[in-house]
Amino acid sequence: MRLRVAGSRRGRAGCLAVFGLAGAAVLSADSVPRGQEIFETKCSKCHALDKDEEGPRLRGVFGRPAASVPSFQYSDALKNSKFTWNETLLNTWLTDPDKMVPDTDMSFHLDSASDRKAVIDYLKSLAGR
Repeated sequence: MRLRVAGSRRGRAGCLAVFGLAGAAVLSADSVPRGQEIFETKCSKCHALDKDEEGPRLRGVFGRPAASVPSFQYSDALKNSKFTWNETLLNTWLTDPDKMVPDTDMSFHLDSASDRKAVIDYLKSLAGR
């Protein structure tokens, strides 16, 4: 289900009021472009959206089982993990990948919670595209 958020603050506030806690999943109009910028400056050193690089491609990461891109060679630790990527798990991963999955190959992390949220919102906005 796609939700459209009105361009005005009043529209966004109304949407959040109608959907209550589900409103937290609504992407803010500012977060997606900011997330794209952070992705392009920090994440794209190892990741692309549509091809494997040092890291696996990330378009469609939401709802995808971890370590499931067949063309990418994942760490044994990530291959043995049994989860599907969602907002909560991506936030935990981007906070400290090695704490989430010890012995993983990814050491990069984003310290800022707002940067993590923006990148996650950006990746989420690409789902189904």
